[in-house]
Amino acid sequence: MKVVIIAGGQGTRIASVNSEIPKAMMPVEGKPILEYEIELAKRYGHRDFLLIVGHLGGQIIDYFGDGAKWGVHIDYYHEQQPLGTAGALGYLRDQLTEDFFVFYGDTIVDIDMDAMLNYHRTRQADATLFVHPNDHPFDSDVVDIDASGRVRRLLLKPHPDDLVYRNMVNASLFIFSPAVLKMIDVGVKSHIEKNVLPRCLESGMKLYGYVSFEYIKDMGTPERYHAVCQDVRNGTVTHRNRQFPRPAIFLDRDGIINEEVHLLNNPAQLKLIEGAAEAIRLINQSGLLAVVVTNQPVIARNLCSVEELENIHATLETLLGKEHAYLNAIYYCPHHPDSGYPEERREYKIKCSCRKPAPGMLLQAAKDWNIDLANSYMIGDSDRDVQAGINAGCKQSILVETNEPYGLLQAVKDCLSGRKGDQQFLLIPKFL
Repeated sequence: MKVVIIAGGQGTRIASVNSEIPKAMMPVEGKPILEYEIELAKRYGHRDFLLIVGHLGGQIIDYFGDGAKWGVHIDYYHEQQPLGTAGALGYLRDQLTEDFFVFYGDTIVDIDMDAMLNYHRTRQADATLFVHPNDHPFDSDVVDIDASGRVRRLLLKPHPDDLVYRNMVNASLFIFSPAVLKMIDVGVKSHIEKNVLPRCLESGMKLYGYVSFEYIKDMGTPERYHAVCQDVRNGTVTHRNRQFPRPAIFLDRDGIINEEVHLLNNPAQLKLIEGAAEAIRLINQSGLLAVVVTNQPVIARNLCSVEELENIHATLETLLGKEHAYLNAIYYCPHHPDSGYPEERREYKIKCSCRKPAPGMLLQAAKDWNIDLANSYMIGDSDRDVQAGINAGCKQSILVETNEPYGLLQAVKDCLSGRKGDQQFLLIPKFL
């Protein structure tokens, strides 16, 4: 399986760091950023590379040669004129006759390539996009996926101010089938995100979003470049790979992140509690996962449809995104064990394993994202939340008073500072 790396960018935004080498050759801890990508792919058994080079591309060819030094084989396509991120692919149909990975050459990434490839093949996708939440979705290309992961819409920046979205953005790493190449006009400048993917979607091709919280970051600006260098130095890049278990902070929703409203069933009722966005931003910066686990009996009581609940969560993620914070995942239990409510939905009137205090949602999240439960925390505002954390084997369960301003923030600070007690349950008292 070939790995195509698009390494022809001029790097005008990062020229202040070094304007005499191509962007893909920017050194990170002693070696070019492109070398990290080649080493990653080789680690997962991929040894056949096709590098698209352009501006100062001779330096890339001189450095890597045929790839023998790295135990791989490298071919090159040298653009004579800039054709965008997609234009050169149109000339390569004869060489790309099987599914292939596409990397951008200015990106530091460490992901489980086997997991992404398995996801792509299981769904028989025409294209799979690596997607993740980030702290600036309002100026990113948002990918709208359904519950199965299939892409419904591509919401390209700039966005209207009133756009409501789930925080899931395109990270510019792909697996393409040869069918995608038919969507590229040969010899015409075009871009994968702006031109090719929308055309694929319009034609009815199967596009899927592979959701991951592993490390991927471009270094297109001096600030991002220096941040990437620091992340490589301290091991953050490597240890975000999903093969390494990561701790999480599990959060109840109502009364912890947004103000408690009895049986909330409308996005207009959502209002963030003061300090909640800052607390979640701290979790994001720490490298722990921020995972919501919430009982939502409004489904069982037929006060809200699944689609309406998804819109509520999209609104929540939009509000947090505007504050540079994001949730890695949201799990909800739609069930309620008691019958007798008017117009209830009987299929949801069951005793389940996911409704807190049962630990089902936490256990499912741990399975989905390789979460280290023994070093994770549960923060909520009820005994059910506390017990769910204990039942799941979390390191500590923390009780915060409902709708308490800055209560979540204090609880998160305690978690991240390593505050420990003799008991697994910790109460954050009401602020004076």
